[in-house]
Amino acid sequence: MHNDVEEILFSKEDISRKVKELGEKISKDYNRDDEVVVVGVLKGANVFMADLIREIDIPVYIDFMAVSSYGYSTESSGIVRILKDLDLEIEGKHVLIIEDIIDTGLTLKYLTDNLKSRNIKSLKICTLLDKPKRRKCDLNIDYIGFEIPDKFIVGYGIDYGEKYRNLPYVASLKEETYK
Repeated sequence: MHNDVEEILFSKEDISRKVKELGEKISKDYNRDDEVVVVGVLKGANVFMADLIREIDIPVYIDFMAVSSYGYSTESSGIVRILKDLDLEIEGKHVLIIEDIIDTGLTLKYLTDNLKSRNIKSLKICTLLDKPKRRKCDLNIDYIGFEIPDKFIVGYGIDYGEKYRNLPYVASLKEETYK
């Protein structure tokens, strides 16, 4: 598995420092009496979200959504499907979406539009990785861990073909691995 790695972009320690920093910012942006629902986008954001919520110093509810536009491809199909919806009621609450990586933004745009239609109090987005050169729509991203180049990334919850999620760092894959 490690033989498929081209370059480690962010070490376990880099990620840990950034997650702590993001948790502190998020904690300052909400009041202790705000009802905040943290929504992790499965499967990729689960590792990031687990670490991040332990760094947030306000009460939060957690829930998950699973959406798909990739399947087993490296390119988005452009068709977004909700595979798992929220279990919690979010009407009248603050919603914080947790993403692993934002690429074209099309999936997240669909998701934000969907959640805004549920009469929420506010919506913010937190992503570990942002790839702005590939963006195809306008998004307001409130919290960004790292901006990354246009490379195929794996590790720390991010997969290719359901593999590499358990790498403790974020790395680019060798091109021959996914071509």
